[in-house]
Amino acid sequence: MSGGIGTRLRPLTCDLPKPMVSIFNKPVMEYGIELLKKHGIKDIAVTLHYLPNMIMDYFGSGSKFDVNIKYYIEEKPLGTGGSVKNADDFLDATIVVISGDAFTDIDLKKAYDFHVEKGSKATLVLKKEPIPLEYGLVVTNEDGKIIRFLEKPSWGEVFSDTINTGIYILEPEVFQYYKKGENFDFSKDLFPKLLEDGVPIYGYITEEYWCDVGDLSTYINTHKDILSQESRKYLLGDNQGEGIWIGEGTIIEKGAKIYPPIYIGRNSIIKAQASLEPYTVIGNNCSVGEGSSIKRSIIWDNVDISNNCEIRKAVICNNVKIDERNRIFEGTVIGAHSKIFKNSTIKPGIKIWPHKTIDENITLNENMVWEEKASRKLFGSRNISGIYNATITPEIAVKLGTSLATVIKSKGIYIANSDEHNLSKSIKSSIISGILSTGSLVIDIEDGTMPMCRFGVKHFKADGGVQIRTDELNKNLVYIEIINDKGGNIDKGTERKIENAMIIEDYKRCSEGEIEDIVNIYNFSSIYLKEGIERLENVHKIRNKNPKLIIAAPSKNIVSLAEKYLNKIGCNVKVAEYRNGLEIEDIKNLVLEKDGDLGILYSEDGERIALTDGFNIVQNEKYYLLSLLIGFKTGEIKEAVIPYNFPRIAEKIAKKYNSNTIYTKSNISDLIQTIVNKELDFQFVLNFDGIWATGKIIDYLVDNDMVLNKLLQEIPEYFYFKKEIPCKWDNKGNIIRRLTEDRKEGVELKEGIRFIDDNGWALIIPDEEKPRFNLYIEGHDEEYAEELWIKYDSKIRRLLNN
Repeated sequence: MSGGIGTRLRPLTCDLPKPMVSIFNKPVMEYGIELLKKHGIKDIAVTLHYLPNMIMDYFGSGSKFDVNIKYYIEEKPLGTGGSVKNADDFLDATIVVISGDAFTDIDLKKAYDFHVEKGSKATLVLKKEPIPLEYGLVVTNEDGKIIRFLEKPSWGEVFSDTINTGIYILEPEVFQYYKKGENFDFSKDLFPKLLEDGVPIYGYITEEYWCDVGDLSTYINTHKDILSQESRKYLLGDNQGEGIWIGEGTIIEKGAKIYPPIYIGRNSIIKAQASLEPYTVIGNNCSVGEGSSIKRSIIWDNVDISNNCEIRKAVICNNVKIDERNRIFEGTVIGAHSKIFKNSTIKPGIKIWPHKTIDENITLNENMVWEEKASRKLFGSRNISGIYNATITPEIAVKLGTSLATVIKSKGIYIANSDEHNLSKSIKSSIISGILSTGSLVIDIEDGTMPMCRFGVKHFKADGGVQIRTDELNKNLVYIEIINDKGGNIDKGTERKIENAMIIEDYKRCSEGEIEDIVNIYNFSSIYLKEGIERLENVHKIRNKNPKLIIAAPSKNIVSLAEKYLNKIGCNVKVAEYRNGLEIEDIKNLVLEKDGDLGILYSEDGERIALTDGFNIVQNEKYYLLSLLIGFKTGEIKEAVIPYNFPRIAEKIAKKYNSNTIYTKSNISDLIQTIVNKELDFQFVLNFDGIWATGKIIDYLVDNDMVLNKLLQEIPEYFYFKKEIPCKWDNKGNIIRRLTEDRKEGVELKEGIRFIDDNGWALIIPDEEKPRFNLYIEGHDEEYAEELWIKYDSKIRRLLNN
């Protein structure tokens, strides 16, 4: 399968298909053909899509590799299954499917013997991967039979560390499940269908080397792996010294310093006083000038490096000219046919697309075209975050605005909203510029909150929105959140499309005459607060009661809006001075001291609240249960969405009021998305609009002449807590797989691993953004909950130590 574009490898793949990317001066696909030939497989079909002629011109009929090659070109991408089905006249016997862009020395004979022994109709070659998020996960039983698939999971969906390598052994009958020309995927469509129909499908776990050359980091590391692993060096051919490979016709002048392991191609020249340090690969027909130093870098063919240059862990593509006294630092990639004039500095992580020119005496600290994020992911669990003028610059913000409007809808309508900080306003202005460049209309609703932005999108029937806020504790940290046309968070698929648009700068631009005005709404908060008041049924009762409230928030903007709202509905409001570290416990003491009725602490984004009446503290899952109780009692909620990691006591409350519960993934984005999609407006307000939620709760308490303490007594007693267990990133997948293999107890694999018995449960979820596991426990009493905690904490730590 050789149709890959290689988006994440750009600029290496700007002008050649991914299977033609060079590893040790040969296309990666050539290693795949040699592997097949080594195992006696000489009849090879190659499926093509992107720049097919480059592959066909290089490999031809296959005769120079002693194999027979037939080519099948897709006019449009058909998915992995559809791609292979396109070669239907080739599928008349057991076949091996292998990716043209994977580098491996897997023993196909062992995999085939396993396939035959098990009577399998489809065998997937699997590999253990410490951090498996970018791959398809496969869960097998002890016999190797496949029981579950997951494509590119989040950490909460990681139930194993065995990944799909994209190497398959398939019997012809499996291709009867779909038709030629149909867009069909092996992992998403065919294999789950085979599983559902009870067709024997197995996973063969290989110990040999395999690497998906998917991004620049794995590309560089593949070279290092082969040079450093004794068992893989046969791939490089005969060496000319311990750890030194030099091609025919290459000249190394006297005085040049070579530090193995080093690989140099044919007809190159390394001049006197040049220094090649370990893990450097030099291509064919290259020149390295006097006094130049190269370390851990990959240099392709026909590259001319002049005197006194310094190159560190960089990739230089074909036909690049680098003049004297240039310094090129870690993570830099220079595209083909580029020219770097003398005495310039290329800062770490810079990507230069092909055919670019860098003038003399330039310090380049920005990509010539948008770079891929080093973390591989622009989005976190629910938003984008970064340090102002470091990871989040105005330039990046412009590209983000252009990308989101390109992906969601060019020439659409977007709400832009930020908090009161100038840093946030600066980033907002840049994002607006990007959105405008697509011909879209922007409505700027000025200083606001996250709930205001969501409300604004629905109020103006916009296609989406973006909200920017500054962290109150770290004033250089900025958060950017993108929402859809329903006011919910965008899904993971849209996030990936936005990231890809930024990587390849695939934007939909408008002409000068299509640029829209910015619509500035300076008092939108008045509309927002008015709507929040109109949703209350007992404002007159609240005004008569005149409840005394103590409120606080990290954001001055949020506390000002809350004070205005609560005063308008008839509350007597006192604002507590906010200081770093202020908690609901402090508000509780103030409520007692000031003889208040309620204390409210708003979150930084204005979505969540914590409550106190001077005696009780209601926050996190307890607040969530309280909000559901109010919804059930009033009849506003007939179907409640519950995060998967929350106490199951919610089911008991729902049952009492003849209501249903739906479980969703625990992260905020999925929770919000589910609530919004199901149009559960009452639940959304109580859990994701702190100001309106305060009004709703007061409205209920006043109407029923009830105090908070009495309402809390209706929540059944429960014993639930959360703990954290530190774990290195590389160990997460391994630990989860080993926990999953323990099937002596009741196990549920919906998010993380949930162990269940008659008296409680323990849920283990790898954290999305930190090197740790989150452990959630609920027991029928406090003592049993504590026992569960000790049991699973010990179990995880024992696995970590082993």
